Amino acid sequence: MDEQEQVVINLIVNSGSARSSAIEAIQYAKAGDIKKAEESLQTAKETVNDAHHSQTELIQAEIRGEKSPLNLLMAHAQDHLMTALVVIDLAQEFIDVYKKIG
Repeated sequence: MDEQEQVVINLIVNSGSARSSAIEAIQYAKAGDIKKAEESLQTAKETVNDAHHSQTELIQAEIRGEKSPLNLLMAHAQDHLMTALVVIDLAQEFIDVYKKIG
């Protein structure tokens, strides 16, 4: 596995972990445990930040002229990142709603 493939794998792993933490935050909020919900959401944000750093590495490599192949793995990685970002946004909204009605 070359360095670029490792960066793509890190992007997938961190994005998936961030999504899982955001879903966990929603579940905690639904159960009424806002403190744990906020902790899980913070974990999701930190982890998606790591994923974003991986994406930035790939973009910077391309700017330097290192062509990255557009393949299924790369598309999968970007899909994971975008999904994680959306779920994090939704988790924040759910937490806010559960705070308001709780």
